[in-house]
Amino acid sequence: MTIETTTTGVLALIVIMTLVTLVTRFGGVFIMSFVRISPRIESFINTMASSVLIAIIVPMAFGGDAGALAALSVTAVAMLVLRKPLPAIAAGILAAALVRYLFQTIPG
Repeated sequence: MTIETTTTGVLALIVIMTLVTLVTRFGGVFIMSFVRISPRIESFINTMASSVLIAIIVPMAFGGDAGALAALSVTAVAMLVLRKPLPAIAAGILAAALVRYLFQTIPG
């Protein structure tokens, strides 16, 4: 099955991805409503969230460009100092943008 990359095709893909995301989110909540959350299950859920975050960050740390490394470093330091995720993420985004802008404008 192929979907054309026309405006209609792209919009159809967005709608399909939105529906799949909603079904998985709501389905997970529905299924978990039948499960008693014991300390062991709560620990698993918390550990799983950290594992997913690490799985996203580690490849970026080893294979990312200078902007990605700047974002990772600044976000980590800002999170340790501020202990608030939103300002730390904003600082990381700004660091990546600044590094990429500076490296783009330097000839060579």
